[in-house]
Amino acid sequence: MTGHTVAPQAQTRRQEPTPAQILDDRARTAPTAPAYVDGEARFSFGQAASRARVLAGWLSARGVGSGDRILLMAKNGEFSATTVFAASHLGAAVVMANWRLSPAEIAYVFDDSTPVAVLYESVFEEALSQVTQIRGEFSGPLLRHGLGAADVAEYDSVQEAEAAGESTATGDANATAVVMYTSGTTGRPKGAELTGANLFWSAHGMSSSIEWEAAHRFLLAAPMFHIGGLAPLFANVLRGSTTVFVADFDPVAVWELIGTERITTMMTVPVMLAAMAQVAAAKTVDTSSLVNVTCGGSAVPTSLIDTFAHWGVEVQVVYGMTEFSGGLTYYLPSTMPSHRGSQGRPVFYSDIAVIDPDTEHRLPAGEVGEIVGDGPQRFAGYLGNAQATRDALTADGWYRTGDVGFIDDAGILTVVDRIKDMIISGGENIYPAEIEAVLLSHPAVVDAAVVGLADEKWGEVPVAFVVADPAVVDAAQLLALTGGRLARYKQPKQVEFVDTLPRNAVGKIQKGQLREH
Repeated sequence: MTGHTVAPQAQTRRQEPTPAQILDDRARTAPTAPAYVDGEARFSFGQAASRARVLAGWLSARGVGSGDRILLMAKNGEFSATTVFAASHLGAAVVMANWRLSPAEIAYVFDDSTPVAVLYESVFEEALSQVTQIRGEFSGPLLRHGLGAADVAEYDSVQEAEAAGESTATGDANATAVVMYTSGTTGRPKGAELTGANLFWSAHGMSSSIEWEAAHRFLLAAPMFHIGGLAPLFANVLRGSTTVFVADFDPVAVWELIGTERITTMMTVPVMLAAMAQVAAAKTVDTSSLVNVTCGGSAVPTSLIDTFAHWGVEVQVVYGMTEFSGGLTYYLPSTMPSHRGSQGRPVFYSDIAVIDPDTEHRLPAGEVGEIVGDGPQRFAGYLGNAQATRDALTADGWYRTGDVGFIDDAGILTVVDRIKDMIISGGENIYPAEIEAVLLSHPAVVDAAVVGLADEKWGEVPVAFVVADPAVVDAAQLLALTGGRLARYKQPKQVEFVDTLPRNAVGKIQKGQLREH
């Protein structure tokens, strides 16, 4: 008997998956494994993937498609996660609106990003109603999560409607998946465009650089409009880890959730980690499930690392930024004990260098210059701002971080400060972060920031703003502390005590406000 063989149908091989494809693949391999915990609601990966396709079908039926942008204004939760994956199916991008902004600031983001649809939580309905374009001229579809205006579609109803259908689209990894606005510390915020491929390589790189396992339960407490809150979501789906969402950070509630949900790891910024340390010092907390805590966004005091180490929890310091889709380097105390205070080594699939900021020539090990990074995680550019994109890149396409630092012979990065924060006093370069580290070493100092103020003789002099109890420590003691550890020209000329330091929505100190103090 003769016969013939049928050649398998040729398939297009994709180089990188989209976020939607990552979720679909995870749902295929582990359909019943726990994906999300959002309050009392729990969803498996199979359910998460289905809900993303249902929402994608609803959006597609209302004209949302490839290249479009969706404004999302919602706190951490399944609704936010599903929106991002649903948009990815369609090749659309989600603009992650910072819900802490004023209506005027939201209006700027809206005008700049020109969304075709708006998805939001009901708690933000009043704020959005003040943005005239949305409630007036805007005619695109609105979808609300929670009770509110009767003329707006409700998310849970969409998910429950059998007729909603599931989208069969798969999206494009090279399309912009997320637009995330920078904090705007130096002017108007810019919308950083992150492609699906960027987010895949970020998730792959971070989860290949530190311990990130399917058995982990990740507490997502950092806001998802910040890259430190969003990037872990993709890594969790890629690795099969459970994401436990926290809508509003409260250190007492977070410790309780760590105990009840058996949290193994989480992402924080230093101000969050410090608040957790204060609670843990005052009351009994359950740290038994915690394997590690990642902290970044600004300098992480070594005292915080030591505090958590005392409880058997390793604090992993991440150095990252929106324009690199997440982490660029990691410092792990267990593997780099001789490099305390550093930012560690670059994540998988990325590279770092230090250059002369004027000539862009690469500098040798140990020499201080501007830190640059390259890799497939590097953003696609700033939305509608080609000049800002060019300014952010070197001639050969590396991302200019705007940070000053050096790389030692072992390839480990130490960040010294922001270029724009550097103080020039009498011709000497002073890096405020160095002074701040000394001030923060005092046990009574909760927070500290140093800025340069104009001086007739020296041009600029460093002045320290400190959050501490003046009854426990006074200015003379802090000046004496810096006098014993810093060169004379680096020592603050005065110390001012304040109740709090001005910070933006992602925890960065607004030094411009301090200079106007």
